[in-house]
Amino acid sequence: MDATYLLKLLKEIQDVMAQNRDYLIDLDRVVGDGDLGLTMSDGFSAAYRAAKESGETDAGRLLYTAGKAMSTAVPSTMGTLMASGWMSAGKALRGKTELSEADVALLFSAYLDGVAKLGKAKAGEKTFLDGLSPAVDAMAAAAKAGEPLPEMAKKAAAAAKAGFESTAGMMAVHGRAATRGEASRPLKDPGAAVAALMMRAFEKSAS
Repeated sequence: MDATYLLKLLKEIQDVMAQNRDYLIDLDRVVGDGDLGLTMSDGFSAAYRAAKESGETDAGRLLYTAGKAMSTAVPSTMGTLMASGWMSAGKALRGKTELSEADVALLFSAYLDGVAKLGKAKAGEKTFLDGLSPAVDAMAAAAKAGEPLPEMAKKAAAAAKAGFESTAGMMAVHGRAATRGEASRPLKDPGAAVAALMMRAFEKSAS
């Protein structure tokens, strides 16, 4: 597939965030300030528009452009983290105009690394990473097995959903939720919900 596939991916992510804006607001209202749905909807929309308007055929530059636009549009903590993911992915795919399944797996692995590095977090701390990390592992296994993109995306979406569900039971380490201490355990993490929605969009883009 060529790099224009990424526009389809970014469009699906934009759409799923817009469709689930109120859902994310409601989740975030319990542990944060309730603006996550607006931030993610506006931010991923800005990322898609910038990538589309760029006319880039280089996958890396296209994704980096998306990340820069998102960081400008939504300079909040979560917005900056998501933008850093796109920029990290852009660096990993720089120079590529054709993408394999392994390249798509690399995209999300680099996205994960970018978010983790900036946020100084790791899986198990009730964050976005708990949704995306299992999805990245599922993608790596699927790519290694030579599975086609639709199967890879299906497994990634299932893994991300399970990862999101598993955040109920974890104690929050970062952000406002961490101030709740043990009381944060029963709550599902809004950031991990964003990761699950991204993987739902990925599955749709691959169909």
